[in-house]
Amino acid sequence: MAVITKITQQKRDSERFNIFLDGEYSFSVHESVLVQFGLTKGMELDDWALGELQYENEINKAFNRALHFLSFRMRSEKEIVDKLKKEEYGEAVILEAIVKLKRLNFVNDEQFAEAFMKTKIQTTKLGPQALKREMNQKGIARDIQDDLLSTYNEAEQFEIAKDLAEKVARKNERQASLQVKRKIESHLLRKGYSYDMIRNVLEEIDLDRDEDEWSAIVEREGEKAWNRISRKYSGRDLHYRVKQNLYSKGIPMEVIQEFIEMKENEDD
Repeated sequence: MAVITKITQQKRDSERFNIFLDGEYSFSVHESVLVQFGLTKGMELDDWALGELQYENEINKAFNRALHFLSFRMRSEKEIVDKLKKEEYGEAVILEAIVKLKRLNFVNDEQFAEAFMKTKIQTTKLGPQALKREMNQKGIARDIQDDLLSTYNEAEQFEIAKDLAEKVARKNERQASLQVKRKIESHLLRKGYSYDMIRNVLEEIDLDRDEDEWSAIVEREGEKAWNRISRKYSGRDLHYRVKQNLYSKGIPMEVIQEFIEMKENEDD
């Protein structure tokens, strides 16, 4: 049976104490563990007591590591568990540390998920599907997700998605309307909005082009297509493939035809 022969307070961490057994340093414990087990000089510890002491000490270490992790920002339970696993704490120790964290309300997935969702909506303008994906990655339970996402109403989604769409439209105002539409669809899908929401937003966005705008668009896009396609094709094949390329971008056929005629006259 081991005997505690000395207990000293650590200089770098005043909340930890070094335990000496039979004249030699054995391990260190947090102040709370020291008090919990009533450790004093001269106290005898059998193997069972040592095992319990060291197990509780590991729980305390894991708990404090989690608190340090939480000091930077709120975390989900899964994030904390993954962090402690990475630092090679045992599953039983992690479970006990999580129970303690929950009891003290340092870990609360409902509160975390609510704050997380609000932040993502405000900063990155995410839609419901993207929010669900990210909450899944954080390990948030499905019922918590469903409750929170039910508060993200369609009117709010529409206003945010419309603002995103208008930014894409302004950024690509020199492109054909069909190209811009596709970019808006792609952008909003990545942001996690549904096809129905995207369709509703597109109905409210003005992507029409006037005659001068079409002339500038077909000249720019037409020249790029003509230069690229003319490396392999000529004559009717060239004209057909250029028309096909420009039409796929949403440029009206009459505008395309004017461009083709202009190129024919250049060749003549």
